[in-house]
Amino acid sequence: MQLFYADHFVLPLPPGHRFPMDKYRLLRERLMASGEFAASDFCEPPAASDAQLARAHDADYIARVVAGELSAAEQRRIGFPWSAAMVERSRRSSGATIAAARAALAGAGCAVNLAGGTHHAYRNFGSGFCVFNDSAVAARAMQAEAGVGQVAVIDCDVHQGDGTAAILAEDASVFTFSMHGAKNFPAIKQRSDLDIELADGTGDAEYLAALQRGLDEVFRRVRPELVLYLAGADPFVGDRLGRLALSKEGLLQRDLIVMQRCRAEGVPMSIAMAGGYADVIEDIVDIHYATVSAAARLFAAPATA
Repeated sequence: MQLFYADHFVLPLPPGHRFPMDKYRLLRERLMASGEFAASDFCEPPAASDAQLARAHDADYIARVVAGELSAAEQRRIGFPWSAAMVERSRRSSGATIAAARAALAGAGCAVNLAGGTHHAYRNFGSGFCVFNDSAVAARAMQAEAGVGQVAVIDCDVHQGDGTAAILAEDASVFTFSMHGAKNFPAIKQRSDLDIELADGTGDAEYLAALQRGLDEVFRRVRPELVLYLAGADPFVGDRLGRLALSKEGLLQRDLIVMQRCRAEGVPMSIAMAGGYADVIEDIVDIHYATVSAAARLFAAPATA
């Protein structure tokens, strides 16, 4: 299974910044040391081009990001100071989801972006640590470049995929499903094709039952040719920005439910890591590692009738 990484394109952050940028490097290093993957499984993705980004973002916004012309207020909304490295990393993150989707469609069945899930980026502005929206960019890229018709975005980050919902609001060819904390960021939610809002403190059993219902609804309403799955680590009980109460085992079961359903439906899937803000960074890495390892095992096994 191909794993696309861009953690060596470092986004410089000031000391004490709350975004756990090191998690991406630590995740790749743990996967490399696990013995579960060959060196050839780890791939550097190409950067998303302006043309690919422009299928989901305004050309003026892209140009201002690239040129370093974002205002101080716009940079605060994103949560990152502008730098050329920020631009390159953001391009690579979207490029990794494009590459993972392409690999999944080419016969792998599943491939992974070891970052991504930048679902708070809107057409003409960034937000919530998100510059470009890799899900919207990849969905449109696969439709334009690989002949894909219907796409489904299954977003299990603890925060609503508001940017994804807004960008794709009038596009029936991309079904957006977001399952998130009702009282969490963003304060003003957008309307996905399907939203499931969860109360603070929701635990494993209630969460997994809601997810099953949600997936049933997704596959009742559309027959996707590609699924983009955002496997956020932030529903974890130990996440400082999460407000839900899932265990690590519950999060693994969440991933298996989504992956097994996609495999049973015969739908290729791309997985992105999305959010994770636990005080102990090893907890974030544990959760992301379990997601990737489970995907590798599942999609390596013979399909059952």
